[in-house]
Amino acid sequence: MEQNELQKLVETISWKFFQKPFQHQALFNPRLRTTGGRYLLRSHNIEINPKYYEVFGEEELVSIIKHELCHYHLHLEGKGYRHGDQDFRVLLHQVKAPRYCRPLPNQNRKVAHLFYVYVCLHCGLTYQRKRRMNTNRYVCGKCKGRLKMIETSNKN
Repeated sequence: MEQNELQKLVETISWKFFQKPFQHQALFNPRLRTTGGRYLLRSHNIEINPKYYEVFGEEELVSIIKHELCHYHLHLEGKGYRHGDQDFRVLLHQVKAPRYCRPLPNQNRKVAHLFYVYVCLHCGLTYQRKRRMNTNRYVCGKCKGRLKMIETSNKN
């Protein structure tokens, strides 16, 4: 889908569901990563993530556009346009727009954390830390013995 096709689609959805014109620009923004689209308060433009169209098709694109148009029309009318505002929630329900878009399938929500494992050379107590420690500066909290890093591991 090209930019001009997206513009026409947004204008059509605006008239069909809101009975109001969309008088600004609708653009594909490939730099968007964590969201399906966004409404820009200063320019009143709408940016859409093209990956959602590629992965889920036109149905998901239409729902993202409806969501962003809710922000657009409420902001221009001076009403509550934010996600937590009552006006926004009511308008979302009226036009059957989702509050959030579906996550893209290749997005891994869980990030593997790197852990450092230290052992006390005196009492044998083990410590697991997310951040690396300077073993010359820190000692065992139980017996004040010297610490030694024994391994680093990834855990989910």
